[in-house]
Amino acid sequence: MSPVFPTVREVLALDPVQHGGPRLVAGEAGLDRPVRWVHVTEVPDIATLLRGGELVLTTGIGLPAQDAGLRAFVAALADVPVSGLVVELGRRYVGGAPRAMVTAAAQRDLPLVELRRATPFVRITEAVHALIVDAQLHELRAAEEIHQRFTELSVSGAEPQEVVRQAAALAGCPVVLENMSRQVLAYDPAGVSAELLLDGWEEHSRRIRPTGRTAYDSDSGWLVTTVGARGQDWGRLLLRWPGRQLVPDEATPPTRLTILVERAASTLALGRLIRRDAEGLERQLHRTLLTALLDHSRPVDEVALRARALGVVLERRHLVGVVVRQRADDADDSPPGDPARLRDLAEAVGQALREAKLTALTSALDDQSVGALLALPEPAAEPRALTAFAAALRRVRLDARPGSPAALVVAAGSGVDGLREARRSLVEARQVADAARRDRRDLPVFRLPHVGLAGLLHLLRDDPRLQTFVERELGPLLSYDARHPRDRLLGTLRAYLEQGRNKSAAANAAHLSRPAFYERLARIARILDADVDSVETCLSLHVALLALDAVRAR
Repeated sequence: MSPVFPTVREVLALDPVQHGGPRLVAGEAGLDRPVRWVHVTEVPDIATLLRGGELVLTTGIGLPAQDAGLRAFVAALADVPVSGLVVELGRRYVGGAPRAMVTAAAQRDLPLVELRRATPFVRITEAVHALIVDAQLHELRAAEEIHQRFTELSVSGAEPQEVVRQAAALAGCPVVLENMSRQVLAYDPAGVSAELLLDGWEEHSRRIRPTGRTAYDSDSGWLVTTVGARGQDWGRLLLRWPGRQLVPDEATPPTRLTILVERAASTLALGRLIRRDAEGLERQLHRTLLTALLDHSRPVDEVALRARALGVVLERRHLVGVVVRQRADDADDSPPGDPARLRDLAEAVGQALREAKLTALTSALDDQSVGALLALPEPAAEPRALTAFAAALRRVRLDARPGSPAALVVAAGSGVDGLREARRSLVEARQVADAARRDRRDLPVFRLPHVGLAGLLHLLRDDPRLQTFVERELGPLLSYDARHPRDRLLGTLRAYLEQGRNKSAAANAAHLSRPAFYERLARIARILDADVDSVETCLSLHVALLALDAVRAR
């Protein structure tokens, strides 16, 4: 049912219509068409005065007597198209509607209803119009509720997950928030299976290609709006609307849902502007002195005072941010983000700091890593302190978990000489740790130079500009692979670029014959509309591939 207009089926159930003894004689498939208005006519050329969606009532006294005229009358109504035709028997037609009219209506799936008893048409129009007005009033009230709900969320600074949850509750439909790389930031399944909703999400999302900033993709059944502000788009909000499966004639979602996703997107964009969280929406920082430095939630002087009370002097010290996290393929059976494993890691870091006789603030930074801010007497002490900490941590981990001391990544940021700059060192350390989590080298401590271009791109992976660059360079190819999961071409492009544009070597690396590899490479060039023999083009594509790896490295 349309949220504003009743369907033909619902109109037939109204008491004034039931009083006439309605009988459907054709067009059963069209019973779920919405009725926008009711129009009474006794002239055959009424179609030119209609706009579509009307339920036409007639006694037939002014209709043509010839079969050809009746067929033309029905065809003209179906072309408008009207929602249905109701014929009252008794004045012109006694036993039933003419066979030519019934046949013509059946051919066009136009509902044709006979009223076998005399019925005042005014009662039908009054009942239907009252139903429409009531539904429109309901729609206005729903829009007001949406406005009020999201205004409250904006004022309270609600987190993205809460905004998405409220949107799903108001819509009664699944809602997903994703970034520009099609990675899910928040979702609410609204009662459906979350696994089914998110399974293969990136590929599925790439097939959803609506036109415009807010639009409905009828092929997939998703209503989509872009999320962003001040010319910086950073994600999409998607609402799955199943209405077309329930009402085939409903081509687009109701206006209420469009208003809802746009208001939710505005709330998300405003919240991001207010928080100005440099780590993006994915990270939730802990309420510790380290997170106070990271998100500026307390004045630096207050942080220094509280740290001194804990026995950690940060003033007039050389400060180095350090982050420790599990490698990406750690064989630990614990699931990612397991509280027990994170607690063990935090304890190991604390013990290693004590064994190395280092003064530091330390705490969990997120559900994957533990951070420390080392307070050293002078810059010259930095290399020795980092080496001592890494060695102590390895010993502690080897005692606790024999056989797997190198399952951790230890990363350090650039040293700074003031607490006001400590955030930069901590953020750099965390990002280097994330970039190095797939690095197979067994380095005691990773620094920014160790992770190269891939590390730089990893540092920028949450930047919408980098995500947009990836989409611009590789979007058509990623969309092709999403549509052709058995004939993906991204691996072919990767082999070609990693082999320095040597086609023979790339064909061997891809385990393809040279003719097959050349054909796939030519197809890639057509899809991307790019000259894959150009050094500049291939450099751009290679950087985009590295950026894609960084964005996907979660």
